Amino acid sequence: MVAGPAGNLQIIFGGGIHQKTLPKHKFAAFKHTIVGTIETTDGTHPSAFRELVLDVDKDAKINTKGFPVCRAGQLEARDTKSAKRVCGRTIIGQGMATAEIAFPEQAPIKVFSPLLVFNGGESGGKVTVLIHTFITVPAPAAIVTTVTVQRKGTGVHVIAKIPVIAGGSGSALSFRFTLGKTYRYKHKQVGYFEARCPDGVFKVRSRKALFRNEARTPGVPAQTVLKGGLGVPCIGKG
Repeated sequence: MVAGPAGNLQIIFGGGIHQKTLPKHKFAAFKHTIVGTIETTDGTHPSAFRELVLDVDKDAKINTKGFPVCRAGQLEARDTKSAKRVCGRTIIGQGMATAEIAFPEQAPIKVFSPLLVFNGGESGGKVTVLIHTFITVPAPAAIVTTVTVQRKGTGVHVIAKIPVIAGGSGSALSFRFTLGKTYRYKHKQVGYFEARCPDGVFKVRSRKALFRNEARTPGVPAQTVLKGGLGVPCIGKG
């Protein structure tokens, strides 16, 4: 999915499943990779990525029953190694992220960090997923993004809330992570993420990708909203 450009801002989101085939009618565990790039057409510091709202079609679901849970408070103020130690059993994905810190009258600083994804539990029909990264510039800090997933209509509704980075001077540049975990529940092997492929494609629609000019870059709108869509191919069998 390519969204934009809007002003000088352009984002590219994409992904793919690891399995060559999936059942057409039954749900089966699967792994998938999600990638994103946020850039500007003129090479300047991009506005901060603060919220993403997605609708995913009915052929994907999440299982959480019997899976261990990590709470956001357990991840705050912890580096990557410490987060793994405290909530390692709840990890459902991992990857890498890049951010840029841009202070006034200073050259921007790129920061690379491992990215960990944890199961935050289910309550009231809503599943919480926690995405943890840790930066060391300008000071050590954990960034915990909260993702809420729930059924809506015939599909899945996803809302991701990204916190302020470095007091507003930081912006995400890229991320890449793989999701997928199998576990036993009531003597059966199940997938945290499961899917089926009846029609050869998973449809994802971005209803809102919200960016804020927290660094107050001259000539850039205070807020930018982008929209788009993505079709992820799959092969159905049976």
